[in-house]
Amino acid sequence: MIAVGMLGLIIGVIIATLVLNVSLPEEWAAYLSLAALAGLDTAFGGWRASLEGRFHADVFISGFIVNALLAALLAYLGDRIGVDLFLAAVVTLGGRMFLNLSLIRRYYLNQFALRRQRG
Repeated sequence: MIAVGMLGLIIGVIIATLVLNVSLPEEWAAYLSLAALAGLDTAFGGWRASLEGRFHADVFISGFIVNALLAALLAYLGDRIGVDLFLAAVVTLGGRMFLNLSLIRRYYLNQFALRRQRG
């Protein structure tokens, strides 16, 4: 079910960039990219939680909003004080995203192996 949401997100981004030709100010690029990365991290975390049977929509939605806002705020504060907090957030969110993705992949590989054993 979460995979359908991820597919919808990807299609929405493609439509927004290719069809609608949405342009944003260049100054927003760092903040929006970090917010998007935080959103993807939350989406992969929700997918993982769904596979583990512990998904809660309220936790997912609040996590999505709070993570995106916090990541953008960190980038903004880093710009204001002259410290590259953007990179720290990217490394942290990227690491979490790859961890969740590896656990999702492992889940599906285990399911595939079980089906092959059954016959």
